[in-house]
Amino acid sequence: MQNEAAPLPAKNMKTSFLLFFICLLATSCGRLGNRDEKSGHPERIVCIAKQYSEIIWALGAQENVVAVDISSTYPPEIKKLPTVGYHRALSAEGVLAAQPTLILHDNNIGPEHVVKQLSDLKIPMKVFENKGSDLDSTKLLIQEMGAYFQKSDKAAEICAKLDADMAIAMANSRLYKDSLKVLVIHFGQASNVFLVMTQKSTAAKMIQWAGGKMAVDDPKGMKQLSAEIVAASNPDVILLTDFGYDRLGSIAKITELPGVSGTKAAKSNRIYRVEEHDLVYLGPRTGENVLMLQKLIHTGAAK
Repeated sequence: MQNEAAPLPAKNMKTSFLLFFICLLATSCGRLGNRDEKSGHPERIVCIAKQYSEIIWALGAQENVVAVDISSTYPPEIKKLPTVGYHRALSAEGVLAAQPTLILHDNNIGPEHVVKQLSDLKIPMKVFENKGSDLDSTKLLIQEMGAYFQKSDKAAEICAKLDADMAIAMANSRLYKDSLKVLVIHFGQASNVFLVMTQKSTAAKMIQWAGGKMAVDDPKGMKQLSAEIVAASNPDVILLTDFGYDRLGSIAKITELPGVSGTKAAKSNRIYRVEEHDLVYLGPRTGENVLMLQKLIHTGAAK
């Protein structure tokens, strides 16, 4: 009796899958690097950077974006697009399923072996030069992306509004006599734990511009929430990002987090929900978001 063929090893199956997608990319709506005749830019863009994604939509340059990473959540219509997974836990298959002719990322993607796989497949990738880590470089990034997508006039308009909003926010901050302590709690979807943002985070810059101060200092931008951290910080205000807030579902459940119930924020009922995408990167709406934070921190007004 003839022996049955042995099943392919998992490694070979994965290699075959990647080879299949190479062929698919070459025979689908244009070859790799094929460009739209009107714009001169790639026809199928996968954007794996939430900051880039928001800027693209603000510019009105989203026509050729076919997929984003799971953390790209603003504006709301972006959620209608397919996602390729979490930016630090990508799979080559997930990215290739979008049939990209260009991948935009900000050098904060992984794991390393997946990045190498995508690089080996010769799919064009682009990282913009400006980092967008402070207000000046954020405006430069917006201008750089505006030039790339042939939207320079819109980029200038966005930067002008950002400057105007920040001028109002900074004028407001000078009126506040007390710098209230703010604890920002974030649910880390990748690690499945509650974390606190520290003085090293982007959120800390925005809290400072809003006339507050971060309750926790640490060499890292985030650290795991513990009763000891919360008790030591004793914040006046607690901000909880959307995913974690909605996961718990009520203020009563939030006060059950380690150490929260004894804080000044809990005793004065000053615990608020904020959108993660409003705090974790700088972009076109940063001035608006600082103004929103001022209302929460200093008056308790809802967004």
